[in-house]
Amino acid sequence: MDWLLILGWIGLFAPTALGAVGSILGCARAGQAACGAMLDLEGGYGRYIGLSALPSSQMIYGIVVMFALQTAATPATPEGGTPLPMTITAANSPGIFVLGVLCGVALMVSAIYQGACCASAISVSKRKPEVFGLSVAPAAIVEGFAVFAFIFALVLSGSIPK
Repeated sequence: MDWLLILGWIGLFAPTALGAVGSILGCARAGQAACGAMLDLEGGYGRYIGLSALPSSQMIYGIVVMFALQTAATPATPEGGTPLPMTITAANSPGIFVLGVLCGVALMVSAIYQGACCASAISVSKRKPEVFGLSVAPAAIVEGFAVFAFIFALVLSGSIPK
């Protein structure tokens, strides 16, 4: 198999794989903070558990980008014919690789740092519960950058040659 085609396949699955790694690390970090907060408090655990799941959204974005890249690698259906299977070629492989890997890295880094923001929000709000809503704002801002990378990948996937 040609190395260029291998890069195309790596790029196709990179957003999902890297988004998953980031989501795992981000959720683990926030989950550890939630467990620590539950030791110190008598109730109100639900908001901490919900906040610790926030970095999982980057995994979902990665799956959608993977499907968009798969669609970019699928030739147009011939008039009146059956749909053609997805094809990684020398023409579309570089675009799929670059877009998939860069988007995947952005999703991974975003999820990791979102987990850190969530852990900080949990830590501060267990001491001052009235600032919980405000303390979640940095995590929401980091999520915004993941959404930007997600939209960027969806828009550009349409310009990859078939």
